[in-house]
Amino acid sequence: METHQKDLSYFRLRLQELLTASFPEKAYDVKFIDQRSSWASDAYEGAFRAGNPFGQCDYIADYVLFEGLYFSRFDTVFQVVCNEFDTRMADEELRPFALKMLPVCDPIFTNYKLTDDFADSSEFDLLYTELTGTIAIWIEENGLQ
Repeated sequence: METHQKDLSYFRLRLQELLTASFPEKAYDVKFIDQRSSWASDAYEGAFRAGNPFGQCDYIADYVLFEGLYFSRFDTVFQVVCNEFDTRMADEELRPFALKMLPVCDPIFTNYKLTDDFADSSEFDLLYTELTGTIAIWIEENGLQ
């Protein structure tokens, strides 16, 4: 049971790191984090007991842990802010500004089917352009503060 606990905390930490960096809206969702970590730990243990090599066990656990978390709304907004508006603010202001813009941009994302590989789709360019316009209009109306 001790190794299971260690595995669970390992998965919880990995998921927490991803959520903090790329999914700040989920970073404090304890139920989500606990559930996913537990599922990943169980998946790893099951794969290991079935005789899979460690690499395959990791792959299976990661699939469960990160399912639906490969395309990040926040990372996309942050990318737009960094690429299109970086000359208007200091580097240390980019992430906080992107966090502020996430709820402003949220309605735009509802027009797209956001799959894990969405960033590689032709629709991504349309989304990027819409986000850029929305942020530009917001800055025009509200300033950078």
